[in-house]
Parts: sequence; structure tokens; C-alpha cells
Amino acid sequence: MIQVSEIKWSETEEKIAKQAFEKAYQRETLALIKIVREQASQITKLEDLWYLHDLLSTKRHEIDGKYDYDHSTLVFVFAQLLKQGWLHHEELKGLNPKTLSKISALARI
Repeated sequence: MIQVSEIKWSETEEKIAKQAFEKAYQRETLALIKIVREQASQITKLEDLWYLHDLLSTKRHEIDGKYDYDHSTLVFVFAQLLKQGWLHHEELKGLNPKTLSKISALARI
């Protein structure tokens, strides 16, 4: 069983984690902006507008929930971001090998 309470972040690891977290956030939000621009340019009827509204509401809920920088859940967040493609393994280089192993294992689930 993975014990996240065992993970202690050094100053260097904290910096790496924050940078990786911010990169993933930026990637995901820029991708959403692109989708919204494309969808908005194709609005021709009221149903299209409501679809865009629903998409934005859903994405806001997902993104706000996912990008909460909390040390107790960070390993799980990184695993999810890796799995979804918003984060890349090399961006976590420099973290403790045990922590990286836990993140990688969770990403494969």
C-alpha cells in the first residue's frame, strides 16, 4: 500500500514539484482555451451556447478539483496528470526515486 504520509519533500523536490504542477496546469488550461475558442466560433443556435456553458462548468469543476496543491495528495495528482498526458516523466526528474516509483505505479493503474 502506498503511504503518502511517508513522503517528505526536500526544498529541491518542492521546487521541481511546483514547476511540474504549474506546467501541467498551463498545458491543460491552454488546451481548454483552444477548445472553447473553436466551439465558440461554431455557435449557431442556442443549444450550442448551452453546450459550451455545460462544458465550461464541467471543466471548471474538474480543473479546480485536480489542481489543488496539497502535499498529502500530490503523488496521486501527479499520477493522474501523467496518465492524462498533461505531465511528462522527465518533468519530475530530481524527485526522490521512491516517490517517482510510487507516482509511476499509480499512473499505470
